[in-house]
Amino acid sequence: MDIPLSKLYRQPLALLTDLYQLTMSYGYWKAGLDKKEAIFHLFFRKRPFQGGFTIAAGLETVIDYLKDFRFSASDLDYLSSLCNNDGTPLFEPQFFDYLAKMQFSCDIDAIPEGNVVFPYEPLIRVKGPLIQCQLLESPLLNLVNFPTLIATKAARICIAAHGDPVLEFGLRRAQGIDGALTASRAAYIGGCDATSNVLAGKIYGIPVRGTHSHSWIMVFDDEQEAFHTYARQLPNNCVFLVDTYNTVEGVKKAIETGLWLKQQGKKMLGIRLDSGDLAYLSVKSRAMLDEAGFHDTKIIASNELDETIINELKRQGACIDIWGVGTNLVTAGTQSALDGVYKLSAIRNPGEDWTYKIKLSEQLVKISNPGILQVRRFSFKNEYTMDALYDINMGISPSSVLIDPLDPTRQRSLGKSWTARDMLVPIFQGGQCVYQSPSLANIRATTKEELGHFQSGLKRFIHPHEYIVGMEKTLYDLKLNLISQIRSHAHFAV
Repeated sequence: MDIPLSKLYRQPLALLTDLYQLTMSYGYWKAGLDKKEAIFHLFFRKRPFQGGFTIAAGLETVIDYLKDFRFSASDLDYLSSLCNNDGTPLFEPQFFDYLAKMQFSCDIDAIPEGNVVFPYEPLIRVKGPLIQCQLLESPLLNLVNFPTLIATKAARICIAAHGDPVLEFGLRRAQGIDGALTASRAAYIGGCDATSNVLAGKIYGIPVRGTHSHSWIMVFDDEQEAFHTYARQLPNNCVFLVDTYNTVEGVKKAIETGLWLKQQGKKMLGIRLDSGDLAYLSVKSRAMLDEAGFHDTKIIASNELDETIINELKRQGACIDIWGVGTNLVTAGTQSALDGVYKLSAIRNPGEDWTYKIKLSEQLVKISNPGILQVRRFSFKNEYTMDALYDINMGISPSSVLIDPLDPTRQRSLGKSWTARDMLVPIFQGGQCVYQSPSLANIRATTKEELGHFQSGLKRFIHPHEYIVGMEKTLYDLKLNLISQIRSHAHFAV
């Protein structure tokens, strides 16, 4: 079972935010806007890795964070020490009283972890007091962006492995303790079978796996002695790293130790290749192992692997049974971040109608969507066909037309025989958690199951199929009207 953040860090984390969230909240409070209610959506704009899909992750940590969302006395003491440019206190003492008494009361709806998501779809919808919604912007993005990125990377790597076990070996290259733990959990959600990170194993219940390093071999005068010593000390856990000096010779010596293990009634579980031409060496090693009668001994490969390299090794016929992936998994390789954002979409005084809001930009992709948004996923004969982005007050009907917000010439009507489900589900209501979190193993199973409902082209690494996410026409028309109104009022050319 996951260990809550409050136990891992032993303090509430309300200050895990950017300063401007607090200064804006202070400004709302001073201006008498603290009673206003708001709706924000967390979403991303670009598919990571130029792929066809993204795997939602991080919700469980969000839940832990919100359950303990409060400002401690030490938090308020620290904030009282902050000053303006002229040396005066940044915040008034009465604002600290407001923060001290504030009780989390937002409604949170979210797409559960392990589901496949796409650009502009809200992963989280936040509704509640304006100040509370504002304070959650940075922490929610922090807790969702990175695990979603890593879960997606892991899923891509597991797809490349074609069902072979994938081990996450990234602790030593991860971005600090938090990065390592988050990456291990997210990688497991994405489909990895185990981690080398023992603390992640303890905290999250992820299976742990490992071999030995080159230093074990180098401690001894002879490679054979190193293998034999390891076998004597850990006879039920023998996976030998064979490339310290010469890989082929290392395999020969591993086989010698494997024969000794057989005499003791034990097994040589595997060998690990960590350098060189992995395709050639794995084929050579497999032939040597089979000739010596070690047909069940697995070949594990590591060495800066990612989905592209694994895919190519598979194409070349490499005889690799298990893949150990480190740096390019836990750091996401060439993509450093998911471009998740958190945007205001509606505001009101309590009891009044919502006023829908929109952010404009010179870039079409950066124009936000107004409304109280929900995602509806449609399927036909067990295959997902398209997603609809709609406003819960406007609704969506079987005759609705969906429009690509980035290319309005692309429009599509819903199929009459399609089935559908809404993706965002209640997580908190009035500040109280109403969601029963599934086990991490069940989340991992969800990832595999959900990916299976999409056509295979979506999972290609090069020029993947582009899944349709359309905006319901009534909502799209409202968006256009808001854009026209704002630009007209601001004297922009339309």
